[in-house]
Amino acid sequence: MRHRRAGRKLGRTTAHRDMMLRNLVTSLMLYEKIITTAAKAKELRGVADKMVTLGKRGDLAARRQAAETLIDEKAVKKLFDTIGTRYQDRNGGYTRITKLDYRMGDGAPLAAIEFLGAEPAPEPKTKAKARAAEGTEGEGVPRARRRRRRRGKRGGAAAETATASGSDS
Repeated sequence: MRHRRAGRKLGRTTAHRDMMLRNLVTSLMLYEKIITTAAKAKELRGVADKMVTLGKRGDLAARRQAAETLIDEKAVKKLFDTIGTRYQDRNGGYTRITKLDYRMGDGAPLAAIEFLGAEPAPEPKTKAKARAAEGTEGEGVPRARRRRRRRGKRGGAAAETATASGSDS
């Protein structure tokens, strides 16, 4: 029984789980929004809130504590320069978890975790979007995303056409 046992194991050893959370919180500090599974996002929320609290303190001891957890020095700098000052007047609740669709490969529920009040990153301009903005219609429209088909027992449609053409000759 798991009475009074906090946290999720996420199917990993302790060292693997700790390193994975360090990687996730570093990515969250750098990009301010990441997409991961719902269980990982819920575990990440507590670690990220503790990092923001350290960023709000802003002293040397807090910087060293954050550097122990965060992997990239750019993430530490961003935490103390921008993120910590952004939430100076807020008492907790720095992140938002939004549930998304299910992952294509294994059906795991996905979620986006982001900082509240984060400005959305500007979308990179591509040639197709630039042409669409200029007004040329036919070439600038992006194609619809294709879905994967489930294969049959022996390779699906490709195997059927190969066997059909092989039997004709």
